[in-house]
Amino acid sequence: MKSIYILLTRSKTYISKLIQMATADDYTHVSIAFDGTLSQFYSFGRKHPHFPLPAGLIQESLTNCFFDYHKEMPCALYELKVSKSVFAQAMSEVQQMVMEKQQYRYNIIGLVCCKFSIQYQRENYYFCSQFVAEILEKSQAVVLPKPAELIRPIDYANLEASNCLFKGKISELVANVNSVRGIPVYELFESVV
Repeated sequence: MKSIYILLTRSKTYISKLIQMATADDYTHVSIAFDGTLSQFYSFGRKHPHFPLPAGLIQESLTNCFFDYHKEMPCALYELKVSKSVFAQAMSEVQQMVMEKQQYRYNIIGLVCCKFSIQYQRENYYFCSQFVAEILEKSQAVVLPKPAELIRPIDYANLEASNCLFKGKISELVANVNSVRGIPVYELFESVV
């Protein structure tokens, strides 16, 4: 078995505050990772830490970029145990998109439609939770409770197949991961939550 990691966060940016006001959800952003050291996450979001636009397919790190500017934001880390073939398929889907990332855009209209439970899909346009949902669906990692266009970050906290490894602040997550470099995250947090 292999592990796919899902990180839920909520920053203090205006966009995140607006999303939280509209949804009342604890988390407003989701990222996906395939490495037990949590060195690289993938998502759809702002390309520059200080500006909401332009936005699109991004690679995130816990120790630089956006997360480094928002160290005290709440987060939750979930693990999905999957077969090696599902893991390889999910990672391949993301890698293919990264190689072609110039053709992907942020789905602002879809994000608004999601709030009102309206399915709105445009080719090569995604928001963060829609992107993660499509990766998990295409690889058959999980059966989602609703279409990818209607998935919100908080929905990942309620997946039966996921296991919560950590809840706290990004700074605490980073401190735990950095203190024991080389140990896979699933071993590090087995007794935390």
